[in-house]
Amino acid sequence: MSFGSPNNPYGQPQDPQQPYGYPQQQPGYPQAPQGVPPQQGYGYPQQPGYPGYPQQGGYGYGVQPPYANWGQRFLGTLVDGLVFLVPYILVIVGRNNAALSAIGGLAIIAVAIWQLIQEGRTGQTIGKKALGIRLVKEETGQPLGVGMAFVRRLAHFLDSLACYLGWLWPAWDSKRQTFADKVCGSIVIKTQ
Repeated sequence: MSFGSPNNPYGQPQDPQQPYGYPQQQPGYPQAPQGVPPQQGYGYPQQPGYPGYPQQGGYGYGVQPPYANWGQRFLGTLVDGLVFLVPYILVIVGRNNAALSAIGGLAIIAVAIWQLIQEGRTGQTIGKKALGIRLVKEETGQPLGVGMAFVRRLAHFLDSLACYLGWLWPAWDSKRQTFADKVCGSIVIKTQ
């Protein structure tokens, strides 16, 4: 009984004419059509120009998304701040009541985590949704993801440096980005 060459553990004869990546013709299995490029494995970016592969993300070549203006971004942040008002009042009122103060503190943490998850998954917090704007990746137009949304929140300290100039930067920037947006590769666009 022969199993083929020691370099071929499956015992199938090797055909030097067969292109690499295609299985050899087996009885009962269709042969891969000629001229069709092999599929890429998982984790590899899609290459443009391959037929049958949809192009991923973005807004298309030369198409600019409608950026949210500074006023929309400011009002969205203001609405997000108002969401924290009720739990904050519980903390203030509960200064003499440890249980009420703890409930208010936990509510603040819960709202902050929920807002972060919403922003990462959908690109919208309560304030952004109310103002019709969305946070997305500049390259793909997709939401950032929870981890990157958290990194963006941490990067907002850059906006507060130099007399809070970064918070005002979207008023005159061509892409309406804060410094944190520039670092994280994100933009805020209009959804309506």
